[in-house]
Amino acid sequence: MAKTSSTHNRYKNGDRMSLIRKISLISSMSMIIFAAFAYAEEPTTLRMLCYNIRNASGLDNVTDYDRTAQVMRDAQPDLIAIQELDCKTRRSGGDDRLAELAQRTGLVPSYGAAIEYQGGQYGVGILSKEKPLATRTVPLPGREEKRVLLIAEFPEYVFFCTHFSLTAEDRLASVRIIADELAKYPQKAVFLAGDLNCEPTEAPIIELQKSWKILSSDGMTFPADVPEIRIDYILGANLPASWTLMKHCVVEEAGASDHRPIFVQLETSAP
Repeated sequence: MAKTSSTHNRYKNGDRMSLIRKISLISSMSMIIFAAFAYAEEPTTLRMLCYNIRNASGLDNVTDYDRTAQVMRDAQPDLIAIQELDCKTRRSGGDDRLAELAQRTGLVPSYGAAIEYQGGQYGVGILSKEKPLATRTVPLPGREEKRVLLIAEFPEYVFFCTHFSLTAEDRLASVRIIADELAKYPQKAVFLAGDLNCEPTEAPIIELQKSWKILSSDGMTFPADVPEIRIDYILGANLPASWTLMKHCVVEEAGASDHRPIFVQLETSAP
């Protein structure tokens, strides 16, 4: 009888352990399935900043990388389009100013030189959380100084950064060049950010809106201390219907540059 009882208990214990393993397996699978659904439904957010930084020199004429970088960090951006940016010029003490800002923000730098200047270069830049697949520059016209379009391609989108000429005819010619570049990315969302040196009622902005949608707010951006005109923009083209504009604003920063930065946040849910 003792043997039979012991055998019976072993069977019962084995059944209990088997049941526990099954419950544990089902629980684990449920957690995996729940996590997969939660991940699939989690929205993707894209945060963009556009900032003419006046070469990191504020309205007080003090160059302060930490101050400029703090403005950028506060926005928690995925992408920053930067205008008026020296690289190793004499007037900047040989500093690579984009590299200085990249170090302080933890973002990846991409530089686009518009002109050679004082032993170095002057142009625009992009800081990004993700390293671009590729970058390139396209020359743009500028009678007072040559301009440039910096293009950074990422897996899901393309980011254009520029700083338009002060001359109306050159700005309009730049719009046509940018249209040609946009046509090279028919399968991707494309964003254009920059100091476009013209107001919304002027011909270049009207022409741009034939292919692009203005995403940035209608707030004034220049001069930074008492903004009176709107000349800084973030625009989008080829945007899927799933993308939603969640936020756009002019950042209330009145002294780190002569322009105020502009911010845009988009959100999309995975299909």
